[in-house]
Amino acid sequence: MRVLIFALALAAFHVQAQDAFPSKPVKLILPFPPGGPTDILGRLIADNLSPRLGQPVITENRGGAGGNVGAEAAARSAPDGYTMVLVAPSLAISPTLYAKLNYDPVKDLAPVSLVATVPNVIVTQPSMGPTLADFVSLVKQNPGKFNFGSGGAGTSNHLAGELFNLVAGTKLVHVPYKGVNLAMQDVLVGPIHMVVIGVPAAAPHIKSGRLRGLAVIAPQRLATLPDVPTIAEAGLAGFEVTTWYGILVPAGTPRPIVSRLNAELVKAMHSPEVKERLAGLGTDAVTDTPEEFAAYIRQEIAKWGDVIRKAGLKAE
Repeated sequence: MRVLIFALALAAFHVQAQDAFPSKPVKLILPFPPGGPTDILGRLIADNLSPRLGQPVITENRGGAGGNVGAEAAARSAPDGYTMVLVAPSLAISPTLYAKLNYDPVKDLAPVSLVATVPNVIVTQPSMGPTLADFVSLVKQNPGKFNFGSGGAGTSNHLAGELFNLVAGTKLVHVPYKGVNLAMQDVLVGPIHMVVIGVPAAAPHIKSGRLRGLAVIAPQRLATLPDVPTIAEAGLAGFEVTTWYGILVPAGTPRPIVSRLNAELVKAMHSPEVKERLAGLGTDAVTDTPEEFAAYIRQEIAKWGDVIRKAGLKAE
Protein backbone atom coordinates (compact mmCIF):
# COMPACT_ATOMS: atom_id res chain seq x y z
CA MET A 1 0.00 0.00 0.00
CA ARG A 2 2.77 2.42 0.88
CA VAL A 3 4.46 1.69 -2.45
CA LEU A 4 1.21 2.41 -4.28
CA ILE A 5 0.68 5.66 -2.38
CA PHE A 6 4.25 6.71 -3.13
CA ALA A 7 3.84 5.89 -6.83
CA LEU A 8 0.61 7.89 -7.05
CA ALA A 9 2.21 10.81 -5.24
CA LEU A 10 5.20 10.73 -7.59
CA ALA A 11 2.93 10.65 -10.64
CA ALA A 12 0.93 13.57 -9.25
CA PHE A 13 4.18 15.47 -8.71
CA HIS A 14 5.22 14.94 -12.35
CA VAL A 15 1.81 16.05 -13.62
CA GLN A 16 1.96 19.15 -11.44
CA ALA A 17 5.50 19.89 -12.63
CA GLN A 18 4.40 19.61 -16.26
CA ASP A 19 1.34 21.76 -15.64
CA ALA A 20 3.62 24.40 -14.14
CA PHE A 21 5.89 24.45 -17.19
CA PRO A 22 7.79 26.63 -17.64
CA SER A 23 9.00 27.70 -14.21
CA LYS A 24 12.37 29.06 -15.37
CA PRO A 25 13.92 30.56 -18.54
CA VAL A 26 13.83 28.48 -21.74
CA LYS A 27 16.86 28.26 -24.05
CA LEU A 28 16.53 28.42 -27.83
CA ILE A 29 19.67 27.17 -29.60
CA LEU A 30 20.40 28.83 -32.95
CA PRO A 31 22.80 26.47 -34.79
CA PHE A 32 24.27 29.12 -37.09
CA PRO A 33 26.40 32.25 -36.48
CA PRO A 34 24.83 35.61 -35.54
CA GLY A 35 23.49 37.87 -38.25
CA GLY A 36 22.06 35.26 -40.61
CA PRO A 37 18.42 34.37 -41.29
CA THR A 38 18.30 31.72 -38.55
CA ASP A 39 19.59 34.23 -36.03
CA ILE A 40 17.13 36.94 -37.08
CA LEU A 41 14.18 34.54 -37.08
CA GLY A 42 15.23 32.94 -33.80
CA ARG A 43 15.41 36.23 -31.95
CA LEU A 44 12.01 37.25 -33.32
CA ILE A 45 10.53 33.96 -32.10
CA ALA A 46 12.16 34.32 -28.68
CA ASP A 47 10.88 37.86 -28.22
CA ASN A 48 7.30 36.85 -29.03
CA LEU A 49 7.30 33.50 -27.28
CA SER A 50 8.60 34.83 -23.96
CA PRO A 51 5.43 36.68 -22.86
CA ARG A 52 3.27 33.74 -23.94
CA LEU A 53 5.26 31.29 -21.83
CA GLY A 54 5.62 33.70 -18.95
CA GLN A 55 9.38 33.11 -18.85
CA PRO A 56 12.32 34.55 -20.81
CA VAL A 57 13.29 32.64 -23.95
CA ILE A 58 17.05 33.10 -24.26
CA THR A 59 18.79 32.55 -27.59
CA GLU A 60 22.19 30.91 -27.80
CA ASN A 61 24.21 30.78 -31.04
CA ARG A 62 25.99 27.41 -31.43
CA GLY A 63 27.24 27.45 -35.01
CA GLY A 64 29.41 24.86 -36.71
CA ALA A 65 29.37 21.79 -39.00
CA GLY A 66 26.43 22.99 -41.07
CA GLY A 67 24.16 23.35 -38.06
CA ASN A 68 25.07 19.99 -36.53
CA VAL A 69 26.91 21.40 -33.50
CA GLY A 70 23.81 23.22 -32.27
CA ALA A 71 21.46 20.37 -33.17
CA GLU A 72 23.64 17.87 -31.30
CA ALA A 73 23.78 20.15 -28.26
CA ALA A 74 19.98 20.21 -28.20
CA ALA A 75 19.76 16.45 -28.68
CA ARG A 76 22.04 15.91 -25.68
CA SER A 77 20.09 18.27 -23.42
CA ALA A 78 17.65 17.18 -20.73
CA PRO A 79 14.23 16.30 -22.22
CA ASP A 80 12.33 18.73 -20.03
CA GLY A 81 11.22 21.44 -22.47
CA TYR A 82 13.80 23.96 -21.33
CA THR A 83 15.99 23.52 -24.42
CA MET A 84 14.73 24.06 -27.96
CA VAL A 85 16.59 24.31 -31.26
CA LEU A 86 15.66 26.19 -34.44
CA VAL A 87 16.63 24.05 -37.42
CA ALA A 88 16.86 24.56 -41.18
CA PRO A 89 17.02 22.10 -44.14
CA SER A 90 20.58 21.14 -43.18
CA LEU A 91 18.99 18.90 -40.51
CA ALA A 92 17.52 16.76 -43.31
CA ILE A 93 20.67 16.88 -45.44
CA SER A 94 23.19 15.81 -42.79
CA PRO A 95 22.06 12.20 -42.20
CA THR A 96 23.08 11.20 -45.72
CA LEU A 97 25.85 13.70 -46.37
CA TYR A 98 27.88 12.85 -43.27
CA ALA A 99 29.23 9.31 -42.88
CA LYS A 100 28.84 9.64 -39.13
CA LEU A 101 26.82 12.00 -36.98
CA ASN A 102 27.06 12.14 -33.20
CA TYR A 103 23.28 12.29 -32.97
CA ASP A 104 20.26 11.02 -34.90
CA PRO A 105 18.02 13.87 -36.10
CA VAL A 106 14.98 11.57 -36.05
CA LYS A 107 15.58 9.51 -32.91
CA ASP A 108 17.26 12.12 -30.70
CA LEU A 109 15.06 15.14 -31.43
CA ALA A 110 11.31 15.59 -31.15
CA PRO A 111 9.56 17.93 -33.62
CA VAL A 112 7.40 20.70 -32.19
CA SER A 113 6.39 22.71 -35.27
CA LEU A 114 7.46 24.26 -38.50
CA VAL A 115 7.64 28.01 -38.00
CA ALA A 116 8.52 29.61 -41.34
CA THR A 117 9.35 29.08 -45.01
CA VAL A 118 11.22 31.27 -47.48
CA PRO A 119 10.67 30.98 -51.25
CA ASN A 120 13.79 30.66 -53.37
CA VAL A 121 14.65 32.07 -56.78
CA ILE A 122 17.12 30.97 -59.46
CA VAL A 123 19.31 33.93 -60.39
CA THR A 124 21.95 34.37 -63.08
CA GLN A 125 23.89 37.09 -64.78
CA PRO A 126 21.71 38.94 -67.32
CA SER A 127 24.06 37.79 -70.10
CA MET A 128 23.13 34.14 -69.46
CA GLY A 129 19.90 34.46 -71.45
CA PRO A 130 16.41 35.86 -70.87
CA THR A 131 14.71 32.60 -69.84
CA LEU A 132 15.45 29.47 -67.87
CA ALA A 133 15.23 27.41 -71.07
CA ASP A 134 17.88 29.63 -72.68
CA PHE A 135 20.17 29.23 -69.68
CA VAL A 136 19.76 25.44 -69.61
CA SER A 137 20.47 25.24 -73.34
CA LEU A 138 23.62 27.36 -72.98
CA VAL A 139 24.93 25.25 -70.11
CA LYS A 140 24.20 21.98 -71.90
CA GLN A 141 26.15 23.17 -74.91
CA ASN A 142 29.14 23.92 -72.66
CA PRO A 143 29.35 21.13 -70.05
CA GLY A 144 31.67 21.95 -67.17
CA LYS A 145 32.22 25.53 -68.33
CA PHE A 146 29.63 27.21 -66.12
CA ASN A 147 29.24 27.02 -62.35
CA PHE A 148 26.88 27.65 -59.46
CA GLY A 149 27.67 29.11 -56.06
CA SER A 150 26.45 28.11 -52.62
CA GLY A 151 26.83 29.00 -48.96
CA GLY A 152 29.09 25.99 -48.47
CA ALA A 153 29.24 22.25 -49.05
CA GLY A 154 26.12 20.56 -47.73
CA THR A 155 24.02 23.70 -47.47
CA SER A 156 20.53 23.77 -48.92
CA ASN A 157 21.60 25.98 -51.84
CA HIS A 158 24.44 23.56 -52.61
CA LEU A 159 21.96 20.68 -52.74
CA ALA A 160 19.59 22.87 -54.77
CA GLY A 161 22.30 23.31 -57.41
CA GLU A 162 22.96 19.57 -57.49
CA LEU A 163 19.23 18.90 -57.84
CA PHE A 164 19.13 21.44 -60.68
CA ASN A 165 21.85 19.48 -62.48
CA LEU A 166 19.90 16.25 -62.05
CA VAL A 167 16.53 17.64 -63.13
CA ALA A 168 17.77 19.88 -65.96
CA GLY A 169 20.46 17.48 -67.18
CA THR A 170 23.20 20.09 -66.84
CA LYS A 171 26.77 19.90 -65.52
CA LEU A 172 27.19 23.11 -63.56
CA VAL A 173 30.29 23.03 -61.35
CA HIS A 174 29.82 23.71 -57.63
CA VAL A 175 31.79 26.58 -56.04
CA PRO A 176 31.29 26.80 -52.25
CA TYR A 177 31.44 30.06 -50.29
CA LYS A 178 31.25 30.91 -46.59
CA GLY A 179 27.72 32.20 -47.05
CA VAL A 180 25.25 32.24 -49.92
CA ASN A 181 25.18 36.05 -50.02
CA LEU A 182 28.89 35.97 -50.89
CA ALA A 183 28.11 33.60 -53.74
CA MET A 184 25.39 35.95 -54.97
CA GLN A 185 27.82 38.87 -54.90
CA ASP A 186 30.05 36.95 -57.29
CA VAL A 187 27.12 36.35 -59.61
CA LEU A 188 26.83 40.12 -59.72
CA VAL A 189 30.46 40.62 -60.75
CA GLY A 190 30.94 37.61 -62.96
CA PRO A 191 32.87 34.59 -61.62
CA ILE A 192 29.70 32.71 -60.61
CA HIS A 193 26.97 32.04 -63.17
CA MET A 194 24.01 30.87 -61.06
CA VAL A 195 22.80 30.60 -57.50
CA VAL A 196 19.59 29.42 -55.86
CA ILE A 197 18.89 31.86 -53.05
CA GLY A 198 16.08 33.18 -50.89
CA VAL A 199 13.91 35.80 -52.56
CA PRO A 200 14.52 38.49 -49.89
CA ALA A 201 18.26 38.63 -50.61
CA ALA A 202 17.94 38.57 -54.39
CA ALA A 203 14.85 40.72 -55.01
CA PRO A 204 16.57 44.15 -54.87
CA HIS A 205 19.19 43.06 -57.41
CA ILE A 206 16.58 41.52 -59.72
CA LYS A 207 14.50 44.70 -59.61
CA SER A 208 17.56 46.82 -60.38
CA GLY A 209 18.44 44.64 -63.37
CA ARG A 210 21.82 43.58 -62.00
CA LEU A 211 20.61 39.99 -61.67
CA ARG A 212 18.13 38.07 -63.76
CA GLY A 213 15.51 36.05 -61.93
CA LEU A 214 14.86 33.00 -64.08
CA ALA A 215 12.19 31.43 -61.89
CA VAL A 216 10.75 31.61 -58.40
CA ILE A 217 10.47 28.18 -56.80
CA ALA A 218 6.89 28.64 -55.65
CA PRO A 219 3.44 27.49 -56.79
CA GLN A 220 2.35 31.04 -57.66
CA ARG A 221 4.12 34.20 -58.74
CA LEU A 222 5.23 36.40 -55.89
CA ALA A 223 3.98 39.93 -55.26
CA THR A 224 7.59 41.02 -54.66
CA LEU A 225 8.68 39.70 -58.08
CA PRO A 226 5.55 39.66 -60.25
CA ASP A 227 7.49 39.51 -63.54
CA VAL A 228 9.50 36.42 -62.60
CA PRO A 229 7.78 33.17 -63.69
CA THR A 230 7.23 30.23 -61.38
CA ILE A 231 9.40 27.16 -61.84
CA ALA A 232 6.44 25.40 -63.51
CA GLU A 233 5.89 28.30 -65.89
CA ALA A 234 9.60 28.24 -66.70
CA GLY A 235 9.33 24.58 -67.69
CA LEU A 236 11.40 22.79 -65.06
CA ALA A 237 8.96 20.37 -63.46
CA GLY A 238 10.31 18.41 -60.51
CA PHE A 239 12.59 21.15 -59.20
CA GLU A 240 11.27 21.96 -55.74
CA VAL A 241 13.43 23.62 -53.10
CA THR A 242 11.92 25.29 -50.04
CA THR A 243 13.96 26.87 -47.28
CA TRP A 244 12.17 25.98 -44.07
CA TYR A 245 12.69 26.50 -40.36
CA GLY A 246 11.31 24.55 -37.45
CA ILE A 247 11.54 24.04 -33.70
CA LEU A 248 12.57 20.76 -32.08
CA VAL A 249 13.25 19.62 -28.51
CA PRO A 250 15.19 16.65 -27.12
CA ALA A 251 13.50 13.29 -27.67
CA GLY A 252 11.62 12.12 -24.59
CA THR A 253 10.27 15.56 -23.74
CA PRO A 254 6.82 14.93 -22.16
CA ARG A 255 3.97 15.25 -24.63
CA PRO A 256 2.08 17.87 -22.55
CA ILE A 257 5.15 20.13 -22.75
CA VAL A 258 5.55 19.57 -26.50
CA SER A 259 1.85 20.38 -26.94
CA ARG A 260 2.18 23.56 -24.87
CA LEU A 261 5.19 24.73 -26.90
CA ASN A 262 3.37 23.94 -30.14
CA ALA A 263 0.27 25.86 -29.08
CA GLU A 264 2.25 28.93 -28.05
CA LEU A 265 4.38 28.83 -31.21
CA VAL A 266 1.25 28.71 -33.38
CA LYS A 267 -0.14 31.77 -31.57
CA ALA A 268 3.16 33.63 -31.78
CA MET A 269 3.90 32.91 -35.45
CA HIS A 270 0.42 33.89 -36.59
CA SER A 271 0.15 37.02 -34.48
CA PRO A 272 -0.24 40.20 -36.58
CA GLU A 273 3.06 41.70 -35.40
CA VAL A 274 5.11 38.59 -36.25
CA LYS A 275 3.41 38.01 -39.61
CA GLU A 276 3.99 41.66 -40.54
CA ARG A 277 7.65 41.48 -39.56
CA LEU A 278 8.15 38.23 -41.47
CA ALA A 279 6.41 39.62 -44.54
CA GLY A 280 8.92 42.45 -44.51
CA LEU A 281 11.66 39.83 -44.57
CA GLY A 282 10.05 37.91 -47.43
CA THR A 283 9.24 35.03 -45.10
CA ASP A 284 5.97 33.17 -44.52
CA ALA A 285 4.80 32.01 -41.10
CA VAL A 286 3.96 28.31 -41.35
CA THR A 287 3.01 26.06 -38.43
CA ASP A 288 1.81 22.49 -38.11
CA THR A 289 1.41 19.68 -35.59
CA PRO A 290 4.38 17.73 -34.18
CA GLU A 291 3.26 14.69 -36.20
CA GLU A 292 3.02 16.67 -39.43
CA PHE A 293 6.45 18.20 -38.86
CA ALA A 294 7.93 14.76 -38.15
CA ALA A 295 6.51 13.44 -41.42
CA TYR A 296 7.86 16.48 -43.29
CA ILE A 297 11.37 15.95 -41.87
CA ARG A 298 11.31 12.29 -42.96
CA GLN A 299 10.18 13.38 -46.41
CA GLU A 300 13.00 15.93 -46.67
CA ILE A 301 15.60 13.38 -45.48
CA ALA A 302 14.48 10.97 -48.20
CA LYS A 303 14.45 13.67 -50.86
CA TRP A 304 17.90 15.09 -50.15
CA GLY A 305 19.33 11.65 -49.48
CA ASP A 306 18.38 10.67 -53.02
CA VAL A 307 20.00 13.81 -54.44
CA ILE A 308 23.20 13.26 -52.43
CA ARG A 309 23.52 9.65 -53.55
CA LYS A 310 22.83 10.41 -57.21
CA ALA A 311 25.28 13.33 -57.19
CA GLY A 312 27.91 11.23 -55.39
CA LEU A 313 28.40 13.77 -52.61
CA LYS A 314 30.04 13.31 -49.23
CA ALA A 315 31.15 15.67 -46.50
CA GLU A 316 34.85 16.48 -46.44
